[in-house]
Amino acid sequence: QVQLVESGGDSVQAGGSLRLSCVVSRFTRYMGWFRQAPGKDPEGIALLKDNGAITYADSVKGRFIILKDNGKTTLYLDMHNLKPEDTAKYYCAADNSRGFVLGRIPTYTWRGQGTQVTVSS
Repeated sequence: QVQLVESGGDSVQAGGSLRLSCVVSRFTRYMGWFRQAPGKDPEGIALLKDNGAITYADSVKGRFIILKDNGKTTLYLDMHNLKPEDTAKYYCAADNSRGFVLGRIPTYTWRGQGTQVTVSS
């Protein structure tokens, strides 16, 4: 079993930055972030594998950074140049076997409760 607790969501203006944190009970092979806006399907946006491989969705590439602190067992998502279309509830998720595929992050075995990000224009 893996426990994940997100924090850091807030309301910001377009162009701003936020750091989301996800404290985990332990890291797994695949650690990722996905988001879901009202009325939309969940979107996997950033994924980190235990060998250091990283991939991003095109919608956030160049603006978001996924990283982890092994000492604090915390996964982060640094978000820059935020846009109104980034408004969503953000979740971190973990799995050991579902693969290094962004689209699978929402189906990962373990996830947190989510944290809301709202970007105003």
